[in-house]
Amino acid sequence: MRMKKAISTGLTFVLAAGLLAACGGGNEGSGASNSPSASPSANPSPSPSEAASPSQAEELGGKLKVLTHRTDLLNDGTLDRYTEKFKEKYPKAEIEYEAMTNYAQDIKVRLTTGEAGDVNMLDASLPNSELANYYEPLPDELTEDMYFADLKAHEGSRYGLATGVNTQGIIYNKKAFAQAGIDQVPTTLDALYEAAQKLEDAGIIPLYMNYGAQWPLGNWSEGSVKFVAGDMLYFDQFVTKDELFTVDGPWGQLMNIARKFVQEGWVEKDLATNNWEMSKGEIASGKAAMYFLGNWAIPQVIGAGAASEDIGFFPIPYDNNGQLNAPLGPDYFIGVSKNSKNKELAFKYIEFFVKESGYIGANGFMPVDKNAVPEVPQLAEFKSFNPNFLEEVAGDPRFNELGNKAEIDFYGGKYIQELIVAKDLQAAYDALNKKWAAARKTLGY
Repeated sequence: MRMKKAISTGLTFVLAAGLLAACGGGNEGSGASNSPSASPSANPSPSPSEAASPSQAEELGGKLKVLTHRTDLLNDGTLDRYTEKFKEKYPKAEIEYEAMTNYAQDIKVRLTTGEAGDVNMLDASLPNSELANYYEPLPDELTEDMYFADLKAHEGSRYGLATGVNTQGIIYNKKAFAQAGIDQVPTTLDALYEAAQKLEDAGIIPLYMNYGAQWPLGNWSEGSVKFVAGDMLYFDQFVTKDELFTVDGPWGQLMNIARKFVQEGWVEKDLATNNWEMSKGEIASGKAAMYFLGNWAIPQVIGAGAASEDIGFFPIPYDNNGQLNAPLGPDYFIGVSKNSKNKELAFKYIEFFVKESGYIGANGFMPVDKNAVPEVPQLAEFKSFNPNFLEEVAGDPRFNELGNKAEIDFYGGKYIQELIVAKDLQAAYDALNKKWAAARKTLGY
């Protein structure tokens, strides 16, 4: 299933890591908060989540209602299996799940009506300053050594745990590479181009860009600009600048790679059609060799028929320097409702879900716990190239406000479609910069 874009364009900055967020199976993955977060030092709330002794765990019980976006996991019984595992530790616990197909919109209503259950995936569009209105602060020990602990925080309190960590790079079919005579994974841009030509010569689609689906194209632009620039707050500077896009900067660097792949015919022939679902089978079978996507897509390619050992993952070589950056971004955050009447058990559940349920490995994520080892073998391969990982941080929300005012559909992909096939990239960037400057003038930035 393709990534759902149910969140309105007015909230696209919530998807600052949107292309890192998991897609498929009813998952409307979300990225960073749209509000800068504090760096908590001490949490004023009590710490009911301290490790319970076996006897205490046996006594801790009651009913929890969990709201989720994963309709697929409810339908196939996976969530019920998580409950069985949770009850091994807390036998008196009862878990009721409610999965919503339009979660990004429906959770807003549930929060305002006070019907958000005991545990839910945080509303990605909710400003951090409003988190305390709907969610319970987490005990400090729940967030120790966890990625993105401060992304959902305000005034010294943290309100959510990420349910997975994503990076992005080139997902590839090893058999297709072997068939084309590629015996080494490309670690420079020139080597990537050479590999693409060898694949085409072998009758294999070098890279499935999913141009027609639009949303995957963000990887060639704002979805990757920050880590290519080496600065995860790179966008913030443009709030006070009239020129956003430059051909000789990271925007142009990525776009020229995408343009070369299209110009050389190293992508799918049918650019106009949304072939997202079909493309997974093409990669799985080796008819196409590469994706430029997040690790969340690896289980989907395997689910489309590939053997796990035939699918690999490496950082995209966006230049010839040899030392590459790669991003780390969060999937949905999970938290405890302020209205829950069983908060102690709810804290135990979210800790279990993130650390013990198996959800993270099954969905191709890196562990949220910085001390844990990735279960997905492709992630071990990715890390073997020693990329410099840059962790997503909450940026200036005015960047997104300006994008909306300028009518530039960040993370939507439509304007990127136009850039990829533009006759003159500089002229196309000039037109976008003019809109950006006008938006800044209108908003007074």
